[in-house]
Amino acid sequence: MGRAADRERRHAGSGTGAGEATLGCSLPTALREFYTLLGTRSGLIANQDPLLPPTEMFVHDECGGVLVFRSENQGRAFWGMRLRDLDQDDPPVLVQARHGWVPFLDRVSLACVELVLSEALFGGGGRLYNACELPADLLGAVPERFQRVALPDYPMWTGPEDYPVRWFSAPGQLLRQDGLGAHSWLHVRGRTRADLEAICEEVPARWALGYTESLDAEPLPF
Repeated sequence: MGRAADRERRHAGSGTGAGEATLGCSLPTALREFYTLLGTRSGLIANQDPLLPPTEMFVHDECGGVLVFRSENQGRAFWGMRLRDLDQDDPPVLVQARHGWVPFLDRVSLACVELVLSEALFGGGGRLYNACELPADLLGAVPERFQRVALPDYPMWTGPEDYPVRWFSAPGQLLRQDGLGAHSWLHVRGRTRADLEAICEEVPARWALGYTESLDAEPLPF
């Protein structure tokens, strides 16, 4: 098992080198380490809005040049770092939202944590996942009943109405709230079906999906 993990890390590292050679620039230390650790773990980086393979990274010509390392699954949004910031070990990240490029998170290492959380949330082909719009009378339910994940507020690429994005958790449960106003979206996932159903009971909104999956446990990244 250890040897297999070592092979994966070496493969990810060689891919990073090839990407740097193609781009003609070096990646920041934090992003390079992320590729080395998780660059081949598709279940954690490539379910919804994936981390681009190093050889598929590209430079967007706005904002003086932005090195793009992540893409929305239909190419409607991108995440990247300004070329002028690449000499920093852990530079800030921008996201291309509907109204242009805006600050996302102030360190690429935080953006990588957010990527893993989001990709895990939407992983498993939608199994053990649900979503709802929060009516005004349930806006306080999530922060009252679940623990806030220590990640700064950040924008959702879809627009300012979904700002800020906040994460919450409980044992076996992961939640993401997009926006603070009425009809903001809540996305949730449980380790088991029982965990998922418990969230739906705690937040009695009109949930979008019904489930017939087994009760088999699935890993979460916390």
